Amino acid sequence: MITASIVTYNNNPILLEKAIKSFLNQRNDVKIYIIDNSPTDHLKALKHIDKNIEYHFINANPGFGAAHNLAIEKSIESGAKYHFIVNPDIYFEKDVISLMVDFMESDSKIGMMMPEILNEDGTVQFLPKLLPTPINILLRKLKRPKAKYDEFINNYELRFVPRYKIYNAPILSGCFTLLNLNAIKDVGAYDDSFFMYFEDWDLSRRMHKKYKTIYYPNASIYHEYESGANKNFKLFKIFLKSAVNYFNKWGWFFDKDRAKINSKALAQFK
Repeated sequence: MITASIVTYNNNPILLEKAIKSFLNQRNDVKIYIIDNSPTDHLKALKHIDKNIEYHFINANPGFGAAHNLAIEKSIESGAKYHFIVNPDIYFEKDVISLMVDFMESDSKIGMMMPEILNEDGTVQFLPKLLPTPINILLRKLKRPKAKYDEFINNYELRFVPRYKIYNAPILSGCFTLLNLNAIKDVGAYDDSFFMYFEDWDLSRRMHKKYKTIYYPNASIYHEYESGANKNFKLFKIFLKSAVNYFNKWGWFFDKDRAKINSKALAQFK
């Protein structure tokens, strides 16, 4: 049995069903946990889509990572070896589950994986990253001055890497992630002090210290990315709070491991 979890908060049920069926249409040995952080349980009808769906209404909103942790704990208790973290706004048509699980199965030192993430028009979302500095976060938001930004983003988001190269990235996106649960038992799950944003970066960094965190572009999914923090002031405040939390934890300008980890990552491409 392979498990997956989707954390919901007043999401569009049509898009949710699309994400759920992406899994169910490929394999019949996948159990999906829906952890609902919504104010009401109006999404509970989703559990009737398939017998392999387990719906949990939290009656609170503890955040993205904390809610996924509930599913990860249930997955470990069930004896599962692998668990997918899934955003409610993704979908795919081919069997990316088997591709990713088989690749992880080939190397016990792989702790996390993510596939190639595509926009709906088929263009690539550049989501694997190097470890950031505070200036990197600011420059990524401002996108100015343009010449400096273009040079920076090409390196920081590893855009220069050949499209189908498999590599070990310091940061993977949490929109679609395969977790090796033996590695999770070792390094821990999400730090629930992050309500939303940066919890995937924090987990990636902890995992990357002891295991491989692999970008695997041989499999691809679609992600209806909205970049909410750039459009919604409330979400932007949450983003800033999480950024402060991240740099308080790992270091602001004097993070001695950051340069070493990034240099090692870049050395893969020389």
